[in-house]
Amino acid sequence: MKKVSSVLLLIFDFIGTVAFAVSGAITGIQKKMDIFGVNILAILTACGGGLTRDIIMGNFPPQMFINPFYVLVSAIVANIVFGIMYFHKEIPGKFAGLYERGLFVFDTVGLAAFMVDGVMIGANFGYEDDFFLLVFLGFITGVGGGVLRDVLSNQMPAIFVKHVYALPVIIGGILMVAMYEVLGGWNAAMVCSFTLVIVLRFLARHYRWNLPKVNL
Repeated sequence: MKKVSSVLLLIFDFIGTVAFAVSGAITGIQKKMDIFGVNILAILTACGGGLTRDIIMGNFPPQMFINPFYVLVSAIVANIVFGIMYFHKEIPGKFAGLYERGLFVFDTVGLAAFMVDGVMIGANFGYEDDFFLLVFLGFITGVGGGVLRDVLSNQMPAIFVKHVYALPVIIGGILMVAMYEVLGGWNAAMVCSFTLVIVLRFLARHYRWNLPKVNL
């Protein structure tokens, strides 16, 4: 059972890395960054949540520096995206709406995958009985990269304004830890919580759900 959980965790890690790297690269290109900026933004979007999580947990040096595999994956993905846009400059003008939808999809998948990753990393460090900490680690791993992306690209972090960005991550984390407490295993909890985050994000987009705010 533990072996299956480890394999699932690797799958979610890879999915989240690729999804957030694409998200960061697209944002960098939209902000007219050069290839270096696009690479940095993609890497920080993909690895920033894990970096923040490791700092909070006191895990030094952070995993992205000990095992740079996911940094390399992020850079490869960023350069592929940049290359496609660079050699096909007509694409952004023709498919502007498609880019916005694509960014949403990759952002959502990255959120869901890294939420799972954060909870599992906390559990693997021996905190599987600390409900609040596990949910928080899932939250910060899920949203951390997106916050860094938005700040570095000079825009309001989506976590504060867009399509209940953070709330599905929190709900997914709660479901994942609760299912583990009830079932005594992580596999079903990982898959169900990953799916829930994606479903909630798509519902929020479709029905234009947003948290209340004051319009002055």
